[in-house]
Amino acid sequence: MVCRMFRIETEVDKDRRDLLRARLRDTNTAASPVLAALRGSPGDRHAPLHVWVLDEAGGLAGGLVGHTWAGWLHVTYLWVDARCRGAGLGSRLLTEAERIAHRRGCVRSRVETWDFQAPAFYRDRGYDVVSVIPDYPPGITEYTLTKRLG
Repeated sequence: MVCRMFRIETEVDKDRRDLLRARLRDTNTAASPVLAALRGSPGDRHAPLHVWVLDEAGGLAGGLVGHTWAGWLHVTYLWVDARCRGAGLGSRLLTEAERIAHRRGCVRSRVETWDFQAPAFYRDRGYDVVSVIPDYPPGITEYTLTKRLG
């Protein structure tokens, strides 16, 4: 059956988003033996991973937010307050997240960062650049870096 009539809509719709995600997941699972084997296994679950650094007063001095999935740690955010930079907190946050991820069975880690943020920080900690996207957003370069854990 070929559809010949269409209506395009642009509103945000959570139910359609969830349906689309489920259908894409089903399509991907049917096309990939790797994803098919992953479905329903413990590695298929996105597990949040948060590490926090608090100052003497209990305020947020830094943190790392990410998740583990399919044997990977994905670092979403890593931030250290400007007053605390240079004390090794970023390294400690990243090392702790990698340790937790490895304990969860992760063998690799990935992160995206912009040119003015921290590509050198990650390279200095064993991450390799696997993707460079210039002008994302315009005037900024985005880097994707990965590292083998363990």
